[in-house]
Amino acid sequence: NIYITPSTGTTAAATSASSSGGPSFVAGAATATSTTATTATSANASPAAPPVPSPLAAFAHWTTQSGPLTVNHQGQFPVVTISFNLGSGYSLSDAVTAIDQAKKDLQMPKSIETAFQGATEAFQNSLTSEPLLILAALVTVYIILGVLYESFIHPITILSTLPSAGLGALLALIVFHNDLNVIALIGIILLIGIVQKNAIMMVDFALSAEREQGLAPEEAIYQACLLRFRPILMTTLAAMFGGLPLALGSGTGSELRRPLGIAIVGGLIVSQLLTLYTTPVIYLAFSHVGQWWTRRRGGPRHDALAPEHEPIPGDAAPMDEEGLPEREPAGAGA
Repeated sequence: NIYITPSTGTTAAATSASSSGGPSFVAGAATATSTTATTATSANASPAAPPVPSPLAAFAHWTTQSGPLTVNHQGQFPVVTISFNLGSGYSLSDAVTAIDQAKKDLQMPKSIETAFQGATEAFQNSLTSEPLLILAALVTVYIILGVLYESFIHPITILSTLPSAGLGALLALIVFHNDLNVIALIGIILLIGIVQKNAIMMVDFALSAEREQGLAPEEAIYQACLLRFRPILMTTLAAMFGGLPLALGSGTGSELRRPLGIAIVGGLIVSQLLTLYTTPVIYLAFSHVGQWWTRRRGGPRHDALAPEHEPIPGDAAPMDEEGLPEREPAGAGA
């Protein structure tokens, strides 16, 4: 690149050329002013001698030095992009923390603004909006379950399975040395809908047994655990085997899919082991709370909903494939 800068004698050269009556060839504002003045003078004066061009070295000099080939702009401001890669054993959040600390140590002027782009920008945006998304999902699920079971308490029993799923996902990511990135967060959100089916199967059966057979909460949830164990295990294995190709896959793009599979598989394994024990306990605790609240309001106790006579041993009602009592066809009965 060639840079032309005015020399120290530029002003003096422009003044000398104007006073001599001839046009000046000094660049910029000095040239325009001098030429206008010369033209006005020439219109009222006698013809002068032909103009003599001034050499470039009289008012400028040139030098050669290195310079940028292109100047990038963003929002009408020149910008410089600095890229970085993650070292082994470091996550994206560690890199963001180190860069922010470096900016504080440099004490850059206020005229210089910095911002992240690409995957780092998406990661920061996900951290700000992720709690709101999870809260909205939990509220939506609570409302749907409350309408389905006509209860304010037992939707919380079903939602109690989510902490075990989140714990399993985080433990799996730690064991396999994966970061909690955006893809892993998507896997945790998917677990909100997958893991709840364990508690839904048990709570649905227990509530039906209480309302239709008049069983006590302890007996109802015990029967639910026995009769719903096989479908719970089958659905969990189906979902887990569906996530194994993502967790164990290799090839192009596998590093993007692997955190999703690891989070899903880890959450399913831990939730399967814990929900079979925690869900009955929470169900019984909330059932006792519900009975206490009903008695306080003067409503009917659970004993009032029991059958009028004790069931005869060995004379139980026939059960269908789902473990519920078979209903008599319409028009049948005494």
